[in-house]
Amino acid sequence: MTQEGKPKTPKHSQGGTGRSCGLCLFIFLLLAGASAVAVCLIYRPRKPRFAVVGAAIYQLNATSQPIISTSMQFTIVTRNPNRRVSIFYDKLQAYVSYRNQQITPAMDLPPLYQEAKSTVALTPLLGSGTVPASAEVVNGLMMDEASGVVALRVVLLGKLRWKAGAIKTVKYGVYVKCDVWVDLKKGAVGPVPLLGAPPCKVDI
Repeated sequence: MTQEGKPKTPKHSQGGTGRSCGLCLFIFLLLAGASAVAVCLIYRPRKPRFAVVGAAIYQLNATSQPIISTSMQFTIVTRNPNRRVSIFYDKLQAYVSYRNQQITPAMDLPPLYQEAKSTVALTPLLGSGTVPASAEVVNGLMMDEASGVVALRVVLLGKLRWKAGAIKTVKYGVYVKCDVWVDLKKGAVGPVPLLGAPPCKVDI
């Protein structure tokens, strides 16, 4: 039985709130994208440059298969070539690989702000204790140490943003690969000569 004359209670639409949030998110993403495009079009930011300029090997023991002991330090110089654009680095990590296998745990580096036309040196100490390694890595290291030349790759990865004035771009992934050849004799500890260290490859 229906009740005559009783006013109907209005139903609030939940779709309106969802549409408002979606619109706000769309506007935010649009503005962020417009800022990134503006920085790229006006200032044309260039990628940072990286190079390894020093190395020290404190432990690189490959005698106990299938594990190796690693502890090494590299001096990595990064250059911001832009005149009016600074760079923010976030969530940076560094590790060392050998024959495409990671031989040190990834190490978190502190956030880095790099002003325009500036150079910054990083000296991460990589490796701690023992890490598992394949037979190829263990045998390869033993052979390379016997010959006195070891080829390593220092890897940095994380996020970066460019900043021009009050405008910041969105975050971009950065992946840096630095191939180095060190003069390492079996049992040597401490700083070692670099036999080759071409400029690092930077992918963004």
